[in-house]
Amino acid sequence: MGPDEIEALFTGDDGTFLFARWGRPIAPVVFGVEDATLQVVKGAFEAMAVLSGHKLAETDPELGSNCMVFFFRDWDELLGVPDLGRMIPDLDALVTRLAAEDANQYRLFRFDSKGAIRAAFVFLRMDSALAGMSAQALALSQVAQVMLLWGQKAFRQRSLLALADQVPVLRPEIAALIRAAYDPVLPDTARDPAHALRLFARMECGG
Repeated sequence: MGPDEIEALFTGDDGTFLFARWGRPIAPVVFGVEDATLQVVKGAFEAMAVLSGHKLAETDPELGSNCMVFFFRDWDELLGVPDLGRMIPDLDALVTRLAAEDANQYRLFRFDSKGAIRAAFVFLRMDSALAGMSAQALALSQVAQVMLLWGQKAFRQRSLLALADQVPVLRPEIAALIRAAYDPVLPDTARDPAHALRLFARMECGG
Protein backbone atom coordinates (compact mmCIF):
# COMPACT_ATOMS: atom_id res chain seq x y z
CA MET A 1 0.00 0.00 0.00
CA GLY A 2 1.54 3.28 -1.14
CA PRO A 3 1.06 6.81 0.22
CA ASP A 4 -1.57 7.66 -2.39
CA GLU A 5 -3.66 4.64 -1.38
CA ILE A 6 -3.35 5.57 2.29
CA GLU A 7 -4.38 9.14 1.54
CA ALA A 8 -7.45 7.88 -0.34
CA LEU A 9 -8.57 5.87 2.69
CA PHE A 10 -8.89 9.08 4.72
CA THR A 11 -10.32 11.31 2.00
CA GLY A 12 -14.03 12.11 2.13
CA ASP A 13 -16.52 12.33 -0.69
CA ASP A 14 -15.83 16.07 -0.82
CA GLY A 15 -12.13 15.47 -1.49
CA THR A 16 -11.01 16.62 1.95
CA PHE A 17 -8.35 14.65 3.82
CA LEU A 18 -9.09 14.07 7.50
CA PHE A 19 -7.33 11.62 9.80
CA ALA A 20 -8.50 11.04 13.37
CA ARG A 21 -7.90 8.36 15.96
CA TRP A 22 -9.20 7.85 19.48
CA GLY A 23 -7.79 10.27 22.02
CA ARG A 24 -9.04 8.34 25.05
CA PRO A 25 -9.53 4.68 26.04
CA ILE A 26 -12.47 3.02 24.30
CA ALA A 27 -15.30 1.93 26.61
CA PRO A 28 -17.65 -0.10 24.39
CA VAL A 29 -21.16 -1.35 25.01
CA VAL A 30 -23.24 -3.56 22.69
CA PHE A 31 -27.03 -3.70 22.41
CA GLY A 32 -29.37 -6.16 20.73
CA VAL A 33 -27.32 -9.38 20.67
CA GLU A 34 -27.20 -12.62 22.59
CA ASP A 35 -24.35 -13.43 24.94
CA ALA A 36 -22.48 -15.54 22.39
CA THR A 37 -22.37 -12.70 19.85
CA LEU A 38 -21.55 -10.23 22.60
CA GLN A 39 -18.42 -12.19 23.40
CA VAL A 40 -17.41 -12.18 19.74
CA VAL A 41 -17.78 -8.38 19.55
CA LYS A 42 -15.88 -7.99 22.80
CA GLY A 43 -13.13 -10.19 21.38
CA ALA A 44 -12.92 -7.97 18.30
CA PHE A 45 -12.41 -4.89 20.47
CA GLU A 46 -9.74 -6.70 22.44
CA ALA A 47 -7.99 -7.76 19.23
CA MET A 48 -8.00 -4.17 17.96
CA ALA A 49 -6.57 -2.98 21.29
CA VAL A 50 -3.71 -5.45 21.01
CA LEU A 51 -3.08 -4.53 17.38
CA SER A 52 -3.12 -0.77 17.89
CA GLY A 53 -1.73 -0.55 21.39
CA HIS A 54 -4.72 1.62 22.30
CA LYS A 55 -6.42 0.95 25.61
CA LEU A 56 -9.89 -0.30 26.40
CA ALA A 57 -11.76 0.72 29.54
CA GLU A 58 -14.79 -0.46 31.48
CA THR A 59 -16.19 3.06 31.58
CA ASP A 60 -15.44 6.53 30.29
CA PRO A 61 -15.35 9.10 33.12
CA GLU A 62 -17.26 11.64 31.04
CA LEU A 63 -19.66 9.53 28.99
CA GLY A 64 -19.90 6.17 30.72
CA SER A 65 -19.76 4.22 27.46
CA ASN A 66 -18.16 6.06 24.55
CA CYS A 67 -18.57 3.44 21.82
CA MET A 68 -22.11 2.13 21.43
CA VAL A 69 -22.91 -0.67 18.99
CA PHE A 70 -26.58 -1.32 18.17
CA PHE A 71 -27.92 -4.41 16.38
CA PHE A 72 -31.56 -4.27 15.23
CA ARG A 73 -34.00 -5.29 12.49
CA ASP A 74 -35.62 -1.98 11.57
CA TRP A 75 -34.39 1.59 11.71
CA ASP A 76 -37.52 2.71 13.56
CA GLU A 77 -36.39 0.64 16.56
CA LEU A 78 -33.81 3.33 17.30
CA LEU A 79 -36.57 5.82 18.06
CA GLY A 80 -37.54 3.73 21.07
CA VAL A 81 -34.05 3.63 22.62
CA PRO A 82 -34.11 5.71 25.83
CA ASP A 83 -32.05 8.91 25.69
CA LEU A 84 -30.62 8.14 22.24
CA GLY A 85 -32.31 11.23 20.82
CA ARG A 86 -30.53 13.30 23.44
CA MET A 87 -27.15 11.95 22.36
CA ILE A 88 -27.86 12.18 18.62
CA PRO A 89 -29.50 15.41 17.48
CA ASP A 90 -32.13 15.09 14.74
CA LEU A 91 -32.40 11.34 15.31
CA ASP A 92 -35.84 11.24 13.69
CA ALA A 93 -34.53 12.78 10.47
CA LEU A 94 -31.51 10.47 10.46
CA VAL A 95 -33.68 7.38 10.88
CA THR A 96 -36.02 8.55 8.11
CA ARG A 97 -33.10 9.12 5.74
CA LEU A 98 -31.39 5.79 6.46
CA ALA A 99 -34.66 3.89 6.09
CA ALA A 100 -35.34 5.61 2.75
CA GLU A 101 -31.85 4.68 1.56
CA ASP A 102 -32.38 1.06 2.69
CA ALA A 103 -29.05 1.37 4.51
CA ASN A 104 -27.87 -1.54 6.63
CA GLN A 105 -25.20 0.29 8.64
CA TYR A 106 -24.21 3.74 9.79
CA ARG A 107 -21.40 5.12 11.95
CA LEU A 108 -21.46 8.43 13.75
CA PHE A 109 -18.46 9.99 15.51
CA ARG A 110 -18.02 12.69 18.12
CA PHE A 111 -14.75 14.55 18.58
CA ASP A 112 -12.97 16.38 21.38
CA SER A 113 -11.70 19.95 21.19
CA LYS A 114 -8.48 18.81 19.49
CA GLY A 115 -10.25 16.74 16.86
CA ALA A 116 -9.58 13.28 18.31
CA ILE A 117 -12.40 10.73 18.46
CA ARG A 118 -14.18 10.90 21.81
CA ALA A 119 -17.26 8.78 21.01
CA ALA A 120 -18.68 6.57 18.29
CA PHE A 121 -22.11 5.12 17.53
CA VAL A 122 -22.43 2.06 15.29
CA PHE A 123 -25.87 1.15 13.93
CA LEU A 124 -26.33 -2.22 12.23
CA ARG A 125 -29.67 -3.13 10.64
CA MET A 126 -29.46 -6.88 10.27
CA ASP A 127 -30.68 -7.34 6.71
CA SER A 128 -29.88 -10.44 4.65
CA ALA A 129 -26.43 -9.10 3.71
CA LEU A 130 -25.25 -8.54 7.28
CA ALA A 131 -27.06 -11.62 8.60
CA GLY A 132 -25.21 -13.68 6.00
CA MET A 133 -21.84 -12.73 7.48
CA SER A 134 -20.28 -14.75 10.26
CA ALA A 135 -20.34 -13.09 13.67
CA GLN A 136 -16.54 -12.95 13.61
CA ALA A 137 -16.37 -11.21 10.24
CA LEU A 138 -19.10 -8.72 11.10
CA ALA A 139 -17.61 -7.86 14.49
CA LEU A 140 -14.06 -7.50 13.21
CA SER A 141 -15.03 -5.34 10.25
CA GLN A 142 -17.21 -3.02 12.33
CA VAL A 143 -14.72 -2.58 15.16
CA ALA A 144 -11.90 -1.89 12.68
CA GLN A 145 -14.07 0.80 11.09
CA VAL A 146 -14.43 2.70 14.37
CA MET A 147 -10.73 2.57 15.26
CA LEU A 148 -10.05 5.42 12.82
CA LEU A 149 -12.07 8.01 10.94
CA TRP A 150 -11.95 6.38 7.52
CA GLY A 151 -13.18 8.23 4.43
CA GLN A 152 -16.64 7.38 3.13
CA LYS A 153 -15.19 5.57 0.11
CA ALA A 154 -12.53 3.64 2.02
CA PHE A 155 -14.00 0.15 1.68
CA ARG A 156 -16.63 0.53 -1.00
CA GLN A 157 -14.61 -1.32 -3.63
CA ARG A 158 -12.72 -3.78 -1.46
CA SER A 159 -13.39 -5.29 1.94
CA LEU A 160 -10.95 -4.65 4.75
CA LEU A 161 -11.12 -8.37 5.58
CA ALA A 162 -9.42 -11.46 4.20
CA LEU A 163 -9.56 -15.15 5.06
CA ALA A 164 -6.75 -17.10 6.69
CA ASP A 165 -7.55 -20.81 6.92
CA GLN A 166 -11.22 -19.87 6.54
CA VAL A 167 -10.99 -17.49 9.53
CA PRO A 168 -11.77 -13.78 8.90
CA VAL A 169 -8.82 -11.50 9.55
CA LEU A 170 -7.89 -7.97 8.61
CA ARG A 171 -6.03 -7.61 5.35
CA PRO A 172 -2.35 -7.36 6.33
CA GLU A 173 -1.94 -3.84 4.95
CA ILE A 174 -5.01 -2.61 6.87
CA ALA A 175 -3.71 -4.16 10.09
CA ALA A 176 -0.32 -2.52 9.50
CA LEU A 177 -2.00 0.82 8.85
CA ILE A 178 -4.04 0.71 12.06
CA ARG A 179 -0.90 -0.20 14.01
CA ALA A 180 1.02 2.67 12.41
CA ALA A 181 -1.84 5.10 12.99
CA TYR A 182 -1.54 4.67 16.75
CA ASP A 183 2.18 5.37 16.90
CA PRO A 184 2.47 7.60 20.00
CA VAL A 185 4.66 10.04 18.07
CA LEU A 186 1.86 10.87 15.65
CA PRO A 187 -0.92 13.37 16.41
CA ASP A 188 -4.46 12.21 17.11
CA THR A 189 -5.74 14.14 14.12
CA ALA A 190 -4.39 15.60 10.89
CA ARG A 191 -5.85 17.48 7.93
CA ASP A 192 -2.73 17.64 5.79
CA PRO A 193 -2.57 14.84 3.18
CA ALA A 194 1.16 14.64 3.90
CA HIS A 195 0.15 12.69 7.01
CA ALA A 196 -0.27 9.71 4.67
CA LEU A 197 3.49 9.79 4.11
CA ARG A 198 4.10 9.58 7.84
CA LEU A 199 1.78 6.60 8.11
CA PHE A 200 3.45 4.95 5.13
CA ALA A 201 6.90 5.38 6.68
CA ARG A 202 5.78 3.67 9.87
CA MET A 203 4.18 0.83 7.95
CA GLU A 204 7.42 0.33 6.06
CA CYS A 205 9.43 0.08 9.27
CA GLY A 206 6.93 -2.21 10.95
CA GLY A 207 4.84 0.36 12.84
